[in-house]
Amino acid sequence: MSELVTDTRLAIRPAEPDDAELLHRFIVELTVAEGYAEEVTAEPADVLRALFGPRPVAEAVVASVDGEPVGFALYYSTYSTVVGRPGIHLDDLYVRPEHRGGGVGQALLTHLARLAVERGCGRLEWWVLRTNDPALRFYRKLHARTLDELDVLRLDGEHLHALAAGSRGPGPTGGRS
Repeated sequence: MSELVTDTRLAIRPAEPDDAELLHRFIVELTVAEGYAEEVTAEPADVLRALFGPRPVAEAVVASVDGEPVGFALYYSTYSTVVGRPGIHLDDLYVRPEHRGGGVGQALLTHLARLAVERGCGRLEWWVLRTNDPALRFYRKLHARTLDELDVLRLDGEHLHALAAGSRGPGPTGGRS
């Protein structure tokens, strides 16, 4: 999709390979703000490979104000068997604190909504930490709804490897499950 300019100061453009360091910095800033920076193991090379490697698994856009990068959105394609159409999952949306409240976040979401419509998607979805009250208020103003009918589950680390090997692995307390 071509560059989206919402006014003369704000521009949103597709990320380029040279943006990998910037995107990584934004990711770290986001995790610091949300209180889980110690969990970041990704490096700029991982971002570069994920977005621009031989098999890209995600896409990103960068928001700039007066030419200064101030935020980003990273997303990937999904598919709904129920709707029978593709969707977009927004993995991260971040706007630097000094630029919040000026329409950058909404412009990023508007960009992704347009992209979803252009691609024939049935959904634009994302996860939000329950503790992120400002984000929840912002998203609700846009009429995004929370899904009470499902839980997000994750399998990682030793449990992921155990299941891949055909075993259930140790239970949550280290015992059998």
